[in-house]
Amino acid sequence: MEEGSPMAGESVVTDEMRAVIGKKGRPLTFEVEQGAVRKFAAAIGDPNPLWSDEALARRTRYGGIIAPPTFLCTMNSPTPSMPEIPYSRGLNGGNEWEYFQPIRVGDRITVVSQIADIYERGGRLGNMVFVVRETIYTNQFGEKVAVSRNTGIRY
Repeated sequence: MEEGSPMAGESVVTDEMRAVIGKKGRPLTFEVEQGAVRKFAAAIGDPNPLWSDEALARRTRYGGIIAPPTFLCTMNSPTPSMPEIPYSRGLNGGNEWEYFQPIRVGDRITVVSQIADIYERGGRLGNMVFVVRETIYTNQFGEKVAVSRNTGIRY
C-alpha cells in the first residue's frame, strides 16, 4: 500500500468532494474559424471535403463548411476546483461524446464544464476514485451542439 493511502475499505470520497458535483465552471466562448477547421482536419489526416471544400460543402444539406466532430476537443473550459484526492496515480477511464448539431464555420461555441459524479470502487490495484467531468457545448443560438463525458481514475 502506498504511504499516506487510506486503509482498505476506508472511503476517501468526502462530503466536501460530493459538494462539488453539479457545480459549473466558468464558461468560455470560442469562434469556429475556417482556417482552424482546415488545419485541424489536416492534422488528424481526415480528407473529408466537408471540412475544406466550400463549393462542395455548399451543395450539401449543411450549406457550407462544417468542422469534424472531434474539433470540439480543441475547446475546453475550467472545472470547479475540488479537494485533493489522496492518490498520486491516475489514468483516463474513457471518453464519451454525444453530438446534436453540426459545428459550422462562424459559430460561437460556449463551453461549460462540471463535475458530474464522484464515486469509489475497489479493484486489483486497491481502492480507486472515479471523477466524471461533463462538458456541454452550446452554439450562439442556445442549441446544444454536443456533450462530452470524461472519466478520470485516481488510485
